[in-house]
Amino acid sequence: MTKLQNRDAIKAQPIVLIGMMGAGKSSLGVRLAEALETTFLDADAEVEKAAAMSIAEIFEKHGEAAFRDGERRVIKRLLDDGPMVLALGGGAFMDDQTRALVQQKALSVWLDVPLAELVKRVKKKPDKRPLLKGQNIEAKLTELMQTRGPVYATAALRVDVGGGTHEQAVARLLVALDAHYAA
Repeated sequence: MTKLQNRDAIKAQPIVLIGMMGAGKSSLGVRLAEALETTFLDADAEVEKAAAMSIAEIFEKHGEAAFRDGERRVIKRLLDDGPMVLALGGGAFMDDQTRALVQQKALSVWLDVPLAELVKRVKKKPDKRPLLKGQNIEAKLTELMQTRGPVYATAALRVDVGGGTHEQAVARLLVALDAHYAA
């Protein structure tokens, strides 16, 4: 495991993982939380729990605007709970109010992955992605990346987690976090 010089500072506030669908926010988030010996939460899972329905059902029955409103409220509640690793859904950081909350109460980390790799990852589980329903996956991800990339770039940290194993990606995250708090 990566030796951290600034472990206490890293663990002092929530770490919020943002990025495109398929970037590994949940899978890497679990491993990052384990490495930091802290709690991991997935905002999408917490929204589903609060709504007592799946995200796909929320989108279908109430639309994206209602989903984003509920998502914002859940994220605010979670961030008020203190230090943790929190994975946001791909579009959550695009909401101005949610982004402001994250930037005020947490350290935002953009998990960046090259488009070609995202396409491969997302094609494995397209049914879990409401925004991809009935879409050309590569075209839709390209469009989303063009729209979201500049907003994701406002995150406090940007870490390339493409390629390699989960362990290698988590090691890159730990090095970036340690360097951030060393400054």
